[in-house]
Amino acid sequence: MNYFPANRYFAYLTSPAIASMPNKENVVIIQPMGAIEQHGAHLPLIVDAAISIGVLGRALEKLDSAIPAYALPPLYYGKSNEHSTFAGTITMSTQTMLAVLTDIAESVYRAGFRKLALMNSHGGQPQILEIVARDLHEKYPDLMIFPLFTWRVPNVAKDLLTSKELELGIHGGDAETSLMLALLPEQVDMDKAVTEYPYGLPEQSMLSMEGANPFAWVTRDLTQSGVLGDARVATKEKGEKILASLVDGWTELIKDIYKFEQPKAYGNHLL
Repeated sequence: MNYFPANRYFAYLTSPAIASMPNKENVVIIQPMGAIEQHGAHLPLIVDAAISIGVLGRALEKLDSAIPAYALPPLYYGKSNEHSTFAGTITMSTQTMLAVLTDIAESVYRAGFRKLALMNSHGGQPQILEIVARDLHEKYPDLMIFPLFTWRVPNVAKDLLTSKELELGIHGGDAETSLMLALLPEQVDMDKAVTEYPYGLPEQSMLSMEGANPFAWVTRDLTQSGVLGDARVATKEKGEKILASLVDGWTELIKDIYKFEQPKAYGNHLL
């Protein structure tokens, strides 16, 4: 798995270099985030963090050298309490995670930076990122903060996975297993891969596991193995294709963040 290019890694900079950095208001600072949580018997706990690191590292390698962008040290732990009954899961509470992200953002702001991207690969915490981003921007109007999910850039997963997998294979299934075969193949044990989809989902109902009208759930409600999806059909070839498309998407997204200007409604815009 590639890590971050040395010249793009925030922790390798010196304090004087940061203090004297030009155009800091447009420098893109990226906080990669994941989780340490169970992903079934065939995958390691690091899956979500590994995806953030792997995608971002390659995107920063591809990024135009004229665009200033730096990766913060990865935030490995996340809010993973939906997996707390499975051994090995380490979780922060909602309150702790809000506090950690707030402290990180305020530190970045004090250093003079005004663009912070929160790059999250764990499906259990996008709402926390959205809350903290809104609150921080309200407190610091010139802070442009982006609560982002790694998988929401254009990618080829929809062309490689079945419709059932796209809908229900949300944890340790085909997509994540294939991607891990591309990123950390030595940590994947395909002999232990299983297929398990959620049990007892409502039928002929407006309610769903995820979507417009969700119900609250924890992982033990839906799966015995800890897997949601079909891990047995995963391949390294699929993973490499998904990875390349995510990298391309994130390279473009970082460019968009660099060019972004916060909308301002004040002035004589009324017709």
